[in-house]
Formats: sequence, structure tokens, C-alpha cells
Amino acid sequence: MGGSGYEFYLDKCLLPVAPAKLQLKIGNANKTVTFINEGEINLLRKAGLTEVEFECMIPQFHYPFSSYTSGFREADFFLDYFETLKTGKKPFQFIVCRKRPDDKRLFDTNLRVAMEDYRITEDAKDALDLKVKIKLKQWRDYGTKTVNIRMDMGKPKAAATQSRETIASPAPDAAQQYTVVKGDCLWKIAKRFYGSGSKYTVIYDANRSVIGGNPNRIYPGQVLTLPTI
Repeated sequence: MGGSGYEFYLDKCLLPVAPAKLQLKIGNANKTVTFINEGEINLLRKAGLTEVEFECMIPQFHYPFSSYTSGFREADFFLDYFETLKTGKKPFQFIVCRKRPDDKRLFDTNLRVAMEDYRITEDAKDALDLKVKIKLKQWRDYGTKTVNIRMDMGKPKAAATQSRETIASPAPDAAQQYTVVKGDCLWKIAKRFYGSGSKYTVIYDANRSVIGGNPNRIYPGQVLTLPTI
């Protein structure tokens, strides 16, 4: 899988060398039960969370095959970044951009994930370079239900009303910068950071000088300001 045809992003960080192999475990939460007279049946449930696993090379030197969005970074920069993702208690975006040798774009992988585990290997045959095995798990927004009980005098039963509070992905605590990657649009970015794609106008209004007159045209490499709302 290695080569210029693949770009791996952990949040806003491009891995300098694309991993040689990517494993996506797309499981299910179905349950098999056995009835005395009917035998086994399969109870179909909502799909389980996708699990992601890959091993990446983190160079100590700038090789011709490595890529950096803001100039060369030594290995400790990426190790600190992985640790921040692990301990930050916030989900982030995992993106894989694929293209053919003729630069024609293929499908992308774009998942909201959490860093579950990473392991660092130092091997003499790799000189000073490192290998890091990373495990991610899909994140889904979730919500809680609240029940309000209303007692009506003279009636034997209580009336209950139900509402749902959705817990969306955390919005920026303060205005921050975001670098556009392939496959992005303002709707996607607003959905990711504010929990609603309809808030794309907030991003557009803050970045008119960067984007120009058409909010539907943004390009990889543009740096956008994400204001607080």
C-alpha cells in the first residue's frame, strides 16, 4: 500500500510514510440464540464499531519517499502527536486518500475515531527510524433520554413525555486553524466540529478572504479559521 498513491491523516497530521497495509474490521453486533424446537437463529442488531489497525514508519531523516505538509519533522514530533491523541479524550478524523498512478481519485476512507492503542518498535535493521503500530476504533455520537413525569389531579395515571439530548462531537474551545484535505467541503467540516453541517456559513463568513465568492469551492492545503460559536 505504500507509495504516493495513498495519504494517511490522523486528524490534521499527515503521516510521513503511507503504511504498507491497512486493516479495517467492519464487524456486527448480531447475536445467535438457540431455541429448543427451532434450533439456532440470528438476531440482527445495529452494526458494531469499525476497528482500524496499521503499522507506520516514522523516519528520523527526510527521505525522498516521505511527505510533510509543513516541512520535515523529526520522529519525536509524531510521537508527541500520537500521545496527545491517546490522552486527549476527544475523537478525531481518520482519513485515507487514494489515487491511481494517473492521479485519478479513488474512494476515500473517512471515519470519526478514537486512539485505542499504539506501540513503538525500535529495530536495529531500521537504523534510527521507528515503527509504530496504531489501533483506532470508530466513534459515534450518542445521546441520553430524559423522561418528564406530569401528574394530573384526578387522573389515576401519570403522563410521561420523552426527549432526547444528543451529545455531538466537541466543538472548538477557542478559534483554531484547520487545513483542508482532499474530500473536504464546508458542510463536512461544520458537521465534524460543530455537530451540524448547516453551520457551514459560520466557517465561510470567517474565511471569505481565503475561500472567495463560492463556498462550495475549497482546496487541499487551504488553512481555515474555525471560530467559536
